[in-house]
Amino acid sequence: MKTETSLDDLIYFLSKLPGLGPRSAQRMVLFLLKKKETHFEPLKGLMDAVLSEMKVCPLCGNYDVITPCHICQDTKRSQTTLCVVPDVSDIWALERSPIYHGQYFALGGLLSALDGITPENLNIQKLKNRLDSSPIEEVIFALPLTVDGQTTLHYLIESLKTYPVKLTTLAHGMPVGGELDFQDEGTIQTAFKARTEL
Repeated sequence: MKTETSLDDLIYFLSKLPGLGPRSAQRMVLFLLKKKETHFEPLKGLMDAVLSEMKVCPLCGNYDVITPCHICQDTKRSQTTLCVVPDVSDIWALERSPIYHGQYFALGGLLSALDGITPENLNIQKLKNRLDSSPIEEVIFALPLTVDGQTTLHYLIESLKTYPVKLTTLAHGMPVGGELDFQDEGTIQTAFKARTEL
């Protein structure tokens, strides 16, 4: 009977990462083992550094080495617009485009009946606290055009309707079922320019 080794565990763990399967993970581990000095050791050091240095921004949920993060501390950005996104990857996707210069808020996911994700599992109360303590005039919802995305959007509209802020959403130039992280800069720019009030 074959015993599980740390190598097997590493391959299995890597195979669970987005975009990787068992064969890709195996190829990656073999490459790292062959390039131990030039790739494996530096990668291990970088991962240790990221784990010890990274902080979660208490305002928007972004990852950074300082808190609040660089985006939230940037005084040149608009303090009156808040773009609500599902996750940190969406903040990074929007930052690749030069169209938006306001604040962000990551919900930490989307409502999903199938996955058992309820409003209590998301940062909705933190979003309300942010609106209570900030001079926000417009909340832009940058949520995907999926069932979960639209369910979350409708829930948020209902939850925030008593707040004195303008609620807008990105234009439907975003493809149905599309995620922000996979959109090109032109599509994101067009969607921002053509956003509509809710």
